[in-house]
Amino acid sequence: MSHTIIVHSLDHATAALAAAEQFDLPVTLLSAPGAAAYLGATVFRDMIAAAAARHPNARHQAVLDCGDDPGLAMGALRHGIQGVRISNGELIRDKLADIAHQRGAFVYQESGETIDLDGMADPLATCRLWLSS
Repeated sequence: MSHTIIVHSLDHATAALAAAEQFDLPVTLLSAPGAAAYLGATVFRDMIAAAAARHPNARHQAVLDCGDDPGLAMGALRHGIQGVRISNGELIRDKLADIAHQRGAFVYQESGETIDLDGMADPLATCRLWLSS
């Protein structure tokens, strides 16, 4: 099982991957709720890629939250996002999961504990403390 960390910026993603690399633990980098609508798929994709380039040994997956908009989720998949999250019911989620699977991607369904780095003064220390416990 992967630890889920909600990231809002490149600094957050970099901190999360640095801690994951340090503890050799897999993490899921999850965008803020509905981030696909205001951040966009390419910005999120590039942000995660930049953080991953700084920490190439960090085991991770990245998930863009698309709110309840299947169109944003489809667009995210077209822009190379490997994981999307959608919150508008099982029927649409299952259909989207089938499409995602055909593209080598997935629809995220959270399980386990999550930490949100929003407002954290020291995201790296926060991630280190959370992953070490």
